[in-house]
Amino acid sequence: NQLLICQIHRSTVDLAYEQLVSEGYIEARPYRGYFVCDVTSLLDLRKEKKEEEKPKQKTRTPEIEVDFSPMAVDLGHFAFKAWRRGSKDLFSEESTEWLEAGEGMGEPAFREAICHYLFQSRGVACEPCQILVGAGNEYLLMLLAQMLGSPKKVAMENPTYKQAYEIFCNLGYEVRTVETDDQGMRVSSLQDDADIVYVMPSHQFPMGTVMPMKRRMELLKWAGEKEGRYIIEDDHDSEFRYKGKPIPSLQGSDHEGRVIYLGTFSKSIAPSVRVSYLVLPKSLVAICKQRCGFYASTVPKAWQMLIGAFLQEGHFERHLNRMRSIYKKKRDFILDELKKRKWVRAVHGANAGLHVLVEVDSHFSDTELARLAAGIGIRIYPVSDYDIAECEARKYPQVLLGYGGLREEEIAKGLGALDRIMLFF
Repeated sequence: NQLLICQIHRSTVDLAYEQLVSEGYIEARPYRGYFVCDVTSLLDLRKEKKEEEKPKQKTRTPEIEVDFSPMAVDLGHFAFKAWRRGSKDLFSEESTEWLEAGEGMGEPAFREAICHYLFQSRGVACEPCQILVGAGNEYLLMLLAQMLGSPKKVAMENPTYKQAYEIFCNLGYEVRTVETDDQGMRVSSLQDDADIVYVMPSHQFPMGTVMPMKRRMELLKWAGEKEGRYIIEDDHDSEFRYKGKPIPSLQGSDHEGRVIYLGTFSKSIAPSVRVSYLVLPKSLVAICKQRCGFYASTVPKAWQMLIGAFLQEGHFERHLNRMRSIYKKKRDFILDELKKRKWVRAVHGANAGLHVLVEVDSHFSDTELARLAAGIGIRIYPVSDYDIAECEARKYPQVLLGYGGLREEEIAKGLGALDRIMLFF
């Protein structure tokens, strides 16, 4: 046997031994040397032979070619040039402000820009100190729960925005459903012991109804009858209205500080922005600072400065005007196409938002229709997916068809494929 002698520096050997000691594989005993630690009781090194598992046969699922998602937006017409210029100015070498830590409730200039925009476009009356910025509606609802205290009883429309319902349930809130009609939530059906009403008066999701002024006043009156009652107004896609002027916010008619306004830039700018905001009644501002004031903002300061400049310099308003025109054209196109279909009984909620609700003449349920559509590469969204309580079966199935993220040729292709299901099954 030949003896292989390696020339290794002593410091390399010392480092190797120190690493083994620090990881607990060996221990150093003074004047005696290094000894291997006994780890047999902690680690079983025996490897058991595992039976070879037979590979599971994968079932082929058809690729979705047209997705009528009600949440999708048109990203192809984004204000790329204005956004690029704003980014270049913000991230220049001369500017280091965006690298600094931001304020917990949001940057003052950004909150002021939101205030100005909300007053001009939605009639929301507020001051910058009432605005709380956060990464998404879900996060803000969780913060709001900490402000409001012990678990509450929440009243929600049915069907409704499912994520909000899941959040309230996870928070330990008792969620109750309220009857709705073609004017939205029936205030007369609200129970006296409810603490919070979660409502979307300007464009209810998924039904697309708009709450008229009389019923809004009834809702505000209900909130004012008992101390501690609040209304959460979710105004998720109020910017996109195609007939008449945008409906003023419920918050703008509130004179007793009972409405908590919830808004987002996810649909008006882009889903990846993940910037939402709460407009708190003045009575909750001090509570917010006391219970949540130590939290750091979940929205990076740079992101807030960029969107704030986008608002202040008028780019956001121009972007919205352009997108309204684009979405209106898509809405008109899908309505014209639906008029040609014999299987379409009625179309609801077409005056705003990025989807329409279609009542289908079929003996299948809406979930069965969605399953059949997926089988030919088309994704539609059953209204029953947004039910939060058992309700009577609808006389005719209803499905959501979103058009925001689709081109006209994709809409035509998708509806043409749906003809095969609706007419031959």
